[in-house]
Amino acid sequence: MTDRVEHRTSAPAAPKSVRFVELSSAALTALQSDDLARAGAEAGVALTEYFVTDTAKWVWRYRAGQLASDPGCARWLTHAVVSEPEGAVVGYGGFHGPPDAAGMVEIGYSVAPGYRRQGYARAILTALVRRAGAEARVRTVRVTISPDNTASLATIAGFGFVEVGEQWDEEDGLELVFEVSA
Repeated sequence: MTDRVEHRTSAPAAPKSVRFVELSSAALTALQSDDLARAGAEAGVALTEYFVTDTAKWVWRYRAGQLASDPGCARWLTHAVVSEPEGAVVGYGGFHGPPDAAGMVEIGYSVAPGYRRQGYARAILTALVRRAGAEARVRTVRVTISPDNTASLATIAGFGFVEVGEQWDEEDGLELVFEVSA
Protein backbone atom coordinates (compact mmCIF):
# COMPACT_ATOMS: atom_id res chain seq x y z
CA MET A 1 0.00 0.00 0.00
CA THR A 2 1.32 3.42 -0.89
CA ASP A 3 0.38 6.61 0.82
CA ARG A 4 -0.36 9.21 -1.71
CA VAL A 5 -0.17 12.89 -0.90
CA GLU A 6 -1.88 15.24 -3.26
CA HIS A 7 -0.22 18.61 -3.68
CA ARG A 8 -2.51 21.26 -4.99
CA THR A 9 -1.16 24.55 -6.07
CA SER A 10 -3.19 27.42 -7.25
CA ALA A 11 -2.33 28.91 -10.57
CA PRO A 12 -0.47 32.19 -10.32
CA ALA A 13 -2.65 35.22 -10.77
CA ALA A 14 -2.62 36.62 -14.27
CA PRO A 15 -0.57 39.78 -14.61
CA LYS A 16 -2.65 42.90 -14.19
CA SER A 17 -3.33 45.17 -17.11
CA VAL A 18 -3.72 48.92 -16.77
CA ARG A 19 -4.32 51.97 -18.90
CA PHE A 20 -3.55 55.61 -18.15
CA VAL A 21 -6.08 58.43 -18.34
CA GLU A 22 -4.72 61.96 -18.67
CA LEU A 23 -5.80 64.46 -16.05
CA SER A 24 -6.42 67.82 -17.68
CA SER A 25 -5.78 71.16 -16.06
CA ALA A 26 -9.52 71.39 -15.30
CA ALA A 27 -9.47 67.94 -13.65
CA LEU A 28 -6.45 68.89 -11.54
CA THR A 29 -8.16 72.11 -10.43
CA ALA A 30 -11.32 70.19 -9.51
CA LEU A 31 -9.31 67.66 -7.49
CA GLN A 32 -7.62 70.45 -5.55
CA SER A 33 -11.13 71.70 -4.66
CA ASP A 34 -12.35 68.23 -3.59
CA ASP A 35 -14.76 68.16 -6.53
CA LEU A 36 -14.56 64.49 -7.50
CA ALA A 37 -17.66 64.64 -9.69
CA ARG A 38 -16.26 67.44 -11.86
CA ALA A 39 -12.77 65.91 -11.95
CA GLY A 40 -14.21 62.53 -12.94
CA ALA A 41 -16.34 64.12 -15.65
CA GLU A 42 -13.26 65.92 -17.00
CA ALA A 43 -11.19 62.71 -16.95
CA GLY A 44 -13.97 60.45 -18.19
CA VAL A 45 -13.52 57.97 -15.32
CA ALA A 46 -14.96 57.75 -11.81
CA LEU A 47 -12.23 59.04 -9.52
CA THR A 48 -12.29 58.02 -5.87
CA GLU A 49 -11.66 59.68 -2.52
CA TYR A 50 -8.05 58.51 -2.87
CA PHE A 51 -7.60 61.35 -5.38
CA VAL A 52 -8.42 64.03 -2.80
CA THR A 53 -6.19 62.93 0.08
CA ASP A 54 -3.68 65.51 1.30
CA THR A 55 -0.85 63.64 -0.43
CA ALA A 56 -2.72 63.44 -3.73
CA LYS A 57 -3.73 67.10 -3.58
CA TRP A 58 -0.06 68.05 -3.14
CA VAL A 59 0.68 66.09 -6.33
CA TRP A 60 -2.17 67.80 -8.21
CA ARG A 61 -1.01 71.27 -7.16
CA TYR A 62 2.52 70.51 -8.28
CA ARG A 63 1.44 68.95 -11.61
CA ALA A 64 -0.98 71.82 -12.30
CA GLY A 65 1.95 74.23 -11.94
CA GLN A 66 4.02 72.18 -14.37
CA LEU A 67 1.14 72.05 -16.83
CA ALA A 68 0.62 75.81 -16.59
CA SER A 69 4.33 76.38 -17.31
CA ASP A 70 4.48 73.87 -20.18
CA PRO A 71 1.16 72.60 -21.55
CA GLY A 72 3.11 70.29 -23.88
CA CYS A 73 4.32 68.18 -20.95
CA ALA A 74 0.84 66.80 -20.14
CA ARG A 75 1.52 63.34 -21.56
CA TRP A 76 4.48 62.96 -19.20
CA LEU A 77 2.68 63.91 -16.01
CA THR A 78 0.64 61.92 -13.50
CA HIS A 79 -2.43 60.14 -14.89
CA ALA A 80 -5.28 58.18 -13.35
CA VAL A 81 -4.59 54.43 -13.62
CA VAL A 82 -7.47 52.20 -14.65
CA SER A 83 -7.46 48.40 -14.42
CA GLU A 84 -8.40 46.55 -17.59
CA PRO A 85 -10.83 45.08 -18.38
CA GLU A 86 -12.58 45.85 -15.07
CA GLY A 87 -12.43 49.62 -15.50
CA ALA A 88 -11.72 50.37 -11.83
CA VAL A 89 -9.53 53.37 -11.03
CA VAL A 90 -6.77 51.78 -8.93
CA GLY A 91 -4.44 54.73 -8.38
CA TYR A 92 -2.35 57.24 -10.24
CA GLY A 93 1.03 57.21 -11.93
CA GLY A 94 3.25 58.73 -14.54
CA PHE A 95 6.46 60.64 -14.78
CA HIS A 96 7.65 63.65 -12.82
CA GLY A 97 7.99 65.49 -16.11
CA PRO A 98 9.40 65.11 -19.61
CA PRO A 99 12.93 63.79 -20.13
CA ASP A 100 15.61 66.14 -18.84
CA ALA A 101 18.66 67.26 -20.86
CA ALA A 102 20.44 63.97 -20.04
CA GLY A 103 17.43 61.90 -21.18
CA MET A 104 16.31 60.90 -17.69
CA VAL A 105 12.69 60.48 -16.60
CA GLU A 106 11.55 59.73 -13.07
CA ILE A 107 8.58 57.47 -12.41
CA GLY A 108 6.05 58.12 -9.69
CA TYR A 109 2.96 56.08 -8.84
CA SER A 110 0.57 55.34 -6.02
CA VAL A 111 -1.93 52.51 -5.66
CA ALA A 112 -5.14 53.03 -3.67
CA PRO A 113 -5.19 50.96 -0.45
CA GLY A 114 -7.98 48.64 -1.60
CA TYR A 115 -5.92 47.58 -4.63
CA ARG A 116 -2.52 47.09 -3.01
CA ARG A 117 -0.73 43.73 -2.98
CA GLN A 118 -2.64 42.63 -6.08
CA GLY A 119 -0.03 43.34 -8.76
CA TYR A 120 -1.14 46.82 -9.78
CA ALA A 121 2.09 48.57 -8.74
CA ARG A 122 4.08 46.11 -10.84
CA ALA A 123 1.68 46.61 -13.77
CA ILE A 124 2.02 50.40 -13.52
CA LEU A 125 5.80 50.19 -13.27
CA THR A 126 5.96 47.79 -16.23
CA ALA A 127 3.84 50.07 -18.41
CA LEU A 128 5.82 53.18 -17.50
CA VAL A 129 9.22 51.54 -18.04
CA ARG A 130 8.01 50.28 -21.45
CA ARG A 131 6.69 53.71 -22.37
CA ALA A 132 9.99 55.35 -21.41
CA GLY A 133 11.93 52.74 -23.38
CA ALA A 134 9.85 53.46 -26.47
CA GLU A 135 10.85 57.13 -26.45
CA ALA A 136 14.04 57.91 -28.35
CA ARG A 137 14.81 60.87 -26.05
CA VAL A 138 14.79 58.72 -22.91
CA ARG A 139 18.06 57.08 -21.90
CA THR A 140 17.55 56.53 -18.16
CA VAL A 141 14.55 55.68 -15.99
CA ARG A 142 14.72 56.63 -12.32
CA VAL A 143 12.69 55.77 -9.23
CA THR A 144 13.23 57.11 -5.74
CA ILE A 145 12.04 55.14 -2.72
CA SER A 146 12.17 55.60 1.03
CA PRO A 147 14.54 53.01 2.55
CA ASP A 148 11.65 51.91 4.81
CA ASN A 149 9.24 51.27 1.93
CA THR A 150 9.78 47.53 1.59
CA ALA A 151 6.75 47.08 -0.70
CA SER A 152 8.12 49.53 -3.27
CA LEU A 153 11.62 48.11 -2.99
CA ALA A 154 10.17 44.66 -3.70
CA THR A 155 8.13 46.04 -6.62
CA ILE A 156 11.19 47.30 -8.49
CA ALA A 157 13.07 44.01 -8.01
CA GLY A 158 13.49 42.23 -11.31
CA PHE A 159 13.38 45.39 -13.42
CA GLY A 160 17.14 45.86 -13.45
CA PHE A 161 17.17 49.02 -11.33
CA VAL A 162 20.51 49.75 -9.66
CA GLU A 163 20.90 51.90 -6.59
CA VAL A 164 22.96 54.94 -7.60
CA GLY A 165 22.71 57.09 -4.48
CA GLU A 166 20.38 58.77 -2.09
CA GLN A 167 18.73 62.16 -1.78
CA TRP A 168 16.75 64.23 0.68
CA ASP A 169 13.27 65.14 -0.50
CA GLU A 170 11.54 68.01 1.33
CA GLU A 171 8.20 66.21 1.07
CA ASP A 172 9.25 62.57 1.56
CA GLY A 173 12.53 62.69 3.51
CA LEU A 174 15.42 60.32 2.75
CA GLU A 175 15.07 58.47 -0.54
CA LEU A 176 17.21 55.86 -2.26
CA VAL A 177 17.78 56.61 -5.95
CA PHE A 178 17.56 53.75 -8.44
CA GLU A 179 18.13 53.89 -12.20
CA VAL A 180 17.93 51.57 -15.16
CA SER A 181 18.90 52.18 -18.76
CA ALA A 182 15.94 52.72 -21.04
